[in-house]
Amino acid sequence: MKKLIVALVALLPLTSAVQAQSLKDMMVLLRAKWNKPTEPFKIIDNVYYVGTDGLASYLITSPQGHILVDTVMPESTGQIKASIEKLGFKISDIKYLVNTHAHIDHTGGFAELKQASGAQMVAGERDKPLLEGGYYPGAQEEKALDFPPVNVDRTVREGDTVSVGNVTLTARETPGHSPGCTSWAFSVKDGDATRSALIFCSGTVALNRLAGNPTYPGIVDDYKKTFARARGMKVDILLAPHPEMYKMPEKRAKLAEGGPNPFVNPGEFNAYAASLEKLFEEALVKQTAAAQEKKG
Repeated sequence: MKKLIVALVALLPLTSAVQAQSLKDMMVLLRAKWNKPTEPFKIIDNVYYVGTDGLASYLITSPQGHILVDTVMPESTGQIKASIEKLGFKISDIKYLVNTHAHIDHTGGFAELKQASGAQMVAGERDKPLLEGGYYPGAQEEKALDFPPVNVDRTVREGDTVSVGNVTLTARETPGHSPGCTSWAFSVKDGDATRSALIFCSGTVALNRLAGNPTYPGIVDDYKKTFARARGMKVDILLAPHPEMYKMPEKRAKLAEGGPNPFVNPGEFNAYAASLEKLFEEALVKQTAAAQEKKG
């Protein structure tokens, strides 16, 4: 299933009716994985996984209130609510809803959770119109990618912070995957040590068009800025919107065995970002060649 999903995502620039139909078929397959339930658990310190088996959502807690980073598909929002309550926390104590990027699989529950919690919605500045419009950039006509719109209370740029009690998340602009793609950096305790954690937005090409008719103007430069920024970042704990991006299932299994926390893995982020940069460069070459062939 996983290999099939990856292959489908890689082959789907939205350029024809046939490919649009393929997108609908792909979404049926993806929903089966993305909506599969899983048990919530503590990752480290005050950071909890409250997403589904296929999509990540993170609750970062404090005595003064909580921050929820990302949601899942619209139909699985109830799973997030149930997971938060199962861990002993209250939806009404969520003070901020924070987004990495404005795609259906990470934004689907924001409107419902905003209403349920009364929390403020925070997102990257350039993703605000997407969140409030409920659509994928450059594909407004593709209804399979639409999600419930949500009002954004506050936008952020590089270095801006979101704080509740002793929790502070710092916005790191990592655009490309979406125009306002924002990663979130923060510190956690690991015994006597303090670790740097990062919820990385994404650096995959996925459905994005890089050449010919780009998904949005400046997308190639945005990706390059993100990869350049990533090379200089020091991260002890990599988290991301999709569990497989940071081998969450394997680490979760090791966590249950005891010993050092397997989510602490300095250098993992830089290696992952480097692999994404290589895939981006390959995709750019292929898409550029295809665009030139179409012209000629």
